[in-house]
Amino acid sequence: MERQYKFMVKHVGLWSVAFHGTSPKWIHKSYLSALAAYYAKEIEAGLMEYKPDIIISVHPLMQHIPLWVMKWQGLHKKVIFVTVITDLNTCHRTWFHHGVSRCYCPSKEVAKRALVDGLDDSQIRVFGLPVRPSFPRTIINQDELRRELEIDLNLPAVLLMGGGEGMGPVQKTAKALGDSLYNFKERKPIGQLIVICGRNKVLASALASYEWKIPVKVRGFETQMQKWMGACDCIITKAGPGTIAEALICGLPIILNDYIPGQEKGNVPYVVDNGAGVFTRSPKETARIVADWFSSNKTGLKTMSENALKLAQPEAVFDIVKDIHHLSQQQQQRIPLLIDFPTDVLLS
Repeated sequence: MERQYKFMVKHVGLWSVAFHGTSPKWIHKSYLSALAAYYAKEIEAGLMEYKPDIIISVHPLMQHIPLWVMKWQGLHKKVIFVTVITDLNTCHRTWFHHGVSRCYCPSKEVAKRALVDGLDDSQIRVFGLPVRPSFPRTIINQDELRRELEIDLNLPAVLLMGGGEGMGPVQKTAKALGDSLYNFKERKPIGQLIVICGRNKVLASALASYEWKIPVKVRGFETQMQKWMGACDCIITKAGPGTIAEALICGLPIILNDYIPGQEKGNVPYVVDNGAGVFTRSPKETARIVADWFSSNKTGLKTMSENALKLAQPEAVFDIVKDIHHLSQQQQQRIPLLIDFPTDVLLS
C-alpha cells in the first residue's frame, strides 16, 4: 500500500481519481471488505499476540478492517478503539466508522463531516492535530535558538522546506529568495534563508555549491524541527497537515506552495481563510511576498503570526491522551460488573 501511495502521489492525477472515486460508501466498503479478507489473518495474529486494551488508528484504511476482525473475535465490546484523524479539513470518508469509541477530529470542519457520515456527538472530540510534545512543551526564545543554530540574530529568517524527501520547487524558490532578499542598491541582505532538504542529497549538494548574496544554511534531514521553526520568522512548505500544525504552534506565517489533491486540498483554505498564510505555486511570487514581509509589510507579517497562534492547538496530543485514559477508566469500571453479577440481573 505504501509503495502504491508513493507512486500515485508522484502522478497526482492518479491519486485524485483514486481519492474521489473511492469516496462513496458502497465503493469503499466493497474494497475494504476485500482487503479485510486478505489481511484478516495478519491482523488477527497481531491482536492475539499483543492482546491490546486500547487500539489507536491514525490511518484512514485502518478503521473498518480491524473493527471487522475484532467483531469476528468478539472483542469489539472489550477493546477500546479510537481514531485520530490526521487531515485538517478535507479527508477521505474511510476515516469515519460508527463502531469507534472515539473519533478525534483536528478541526470543526472535520467534525461536521463525521456527523454527516453517521457518527454521534458523543463519539466526536475536537482537540486539534497532535504533534510531538517537543513543540508545545519547549519554551522558545528566538535569540537563544539562533545562537545555538548559528543563525544571524539581526536578520529576519525564512524557512524553506521540501518535506522528508526534499520534493517540490525548492531549488527554484531558494534561488528566487536569494535575489529578492538582497538589497542591490545598498548592497546588503534584508533577510536570511534556511533550507531543509530532507533526504535529497542531490538538492542539498546543489544548493550548498551555489554562490549566495545572503546568509543561507542548507540542511539535510532534521529531527529537531521545533528549533529551526522557532528560530525563523515565516515558513514555505507544501500543505502537509503535520507541518502546518507545527508552524501554527510556533506562530509562523505560512506560504503554501503545493498540495496533494484530495486530503491536502482543504488545508489551503484552512490556513488562508484564517489569515495565517497565503498560497502560491510561483517561486518568484513566493520570494516577492517574503521580501515584502521583511521590508515594507512587517505589520502584515506580525498580524499573520498572531493569527497563526490563535489557530494553533498546542495541547491536542495531551488532550487526546487524557480522554483515552478516561475511556480506559470507564472500561475498567464496567468489566467487574460483567463478572460479579449473574446474567438475569444484568438483563433486568
